[in-house]
Amino acid sequence: MNFFSIKVQCYAGYCGEETPRRFFLHDRQIEVVEVIDRWLAPDHRYFKLRGNDGALYIIRNDVAHGVWQLTMYISGQNDMLSKTATSEQLHQHQGETN
Repeated sequence: MNFFSIKVQCYAGYCGEETPRRFFLHDRQIEVVEVIDRWLAPDHRYFKLRGNDGALYIIRNDVAHGVWQLTMYISGQNDMLSKTATSEQLHQHQGETN
């Protein structure tokens, strides 16, 4: 598998564990608004994040080499479309019951 190398800025919190705060994709800066999950693998630390663009990202850090990589991206547009559809369905249902 090929992964996309990225630049990540972190916050060193309790016990010095680094948590991503923002990262850069080409010329775009993505602010981390939520760390959804984190887990360890033998060679990497993984983070599932929501960016300020509404998208979901999984990034990983190769601690031994100091390299960050993007491993997954899901556009935030899908989330917005599903929320819109849900609210439209609720509105239609309310109209049917009145």
